[in-house]
Amino acid sequence: MKKLIVVLGLVLSMWSCESPEKPSLTYLQTEEFAKLNRPYSQAVKYGDILYVSGQIGALPNGSIVEGGIEAETVQTMENIKTILEANGSSIEKVIKCTCMLADISEFGAMSGAYVKYFPENKPARSAMEVSLPLGAKVEIECMAALN
Repeated sequence: MKKLIVVLGLVLSMWSCESPEKPSLTYLQTEEFAKLNRPYSQAVKYGDILYVSGQIGALPNGSIVEGGIEAETVQTMENIKTILEANGSSIEKVIKCTCMLADISEFGAMSGAYVKYFPENKPARSAMEVSLPLGAKVEIECMAALN
């Protein structure tokens, strides 16, 4: 009888525990971005994390901002900030950034402009030298919390 009670208890406890739901997955892009027919989304929401695709220092008309790596970094961060805020996050909730530079020797100048966006809490960060599109000097992608 004791074995039956133990087995019934285990079955009832397993039955009462709901299996955890999988986080939802949502691909995000503005109408303007969708018209460009790029092979990626501006951002992807998975659970409580927003993954922002790499951004360059491009103006709304698609041209790269003039003024070198610092100006491009500022425009890149403004582009990231816009995407974050449009999708329920903010620059203050950034967890990790990956910075890609056309010339790693410009890392210091890029970093000087970048850190102004994170005066308190600094997200985790990686940097590397890569070939970038449209003659850009910097591209930055990030992950941010949603709540």
